[in-house]
Amino acid sequence: MSVLELSFVYTVGAMGYGGLEMLWRGRTHWTMLLLGGLCFLAIYLITLYLPGRVWLKWLLCAAVITALEFGAGCLLNLRLGWEVWDYRSLPGNLLGQVCPLYACYWYLLSIPCSGFAQLIRRFVFVSSG
Repeated sequence: MSVLELSFVYTVGAMGYGGLEMLWRGRTHWTMLLLGGLCFLAIYLITLYLPGRVWLKWLLCAAVITALEFGAGCLLNLRLGWEVWDYRSLPGNLLGQVCPLYACYWYLLSIPCSGFAQLIRRFVFVSSG
């Protein structure tokens, strides 16, 4: 796997997540592009390189995204006070940074994203010869 491939996947994730947030919340924050790129890169690697049943890969993707979201939230929201997001009003939240509802959303989002990751690998980075 090349640096070009990793960079491309990261950029697709950053732009895709920024766009998704604009549709979902009507706004985004520059840090969400960084986090979105990292999350899609994780989805890409899990989908293509870990063996196992596809639903388990989606579950792992959701767990990794939730963990990255929690880490970013602790830094950005709790430590720096930037208030990028706040889940305190949602049931089962952990310090207002993650919650079961959004963990389920990450699972559902992992389904099309893993398919998209496979398409990127097949049509952009694997030659047909």
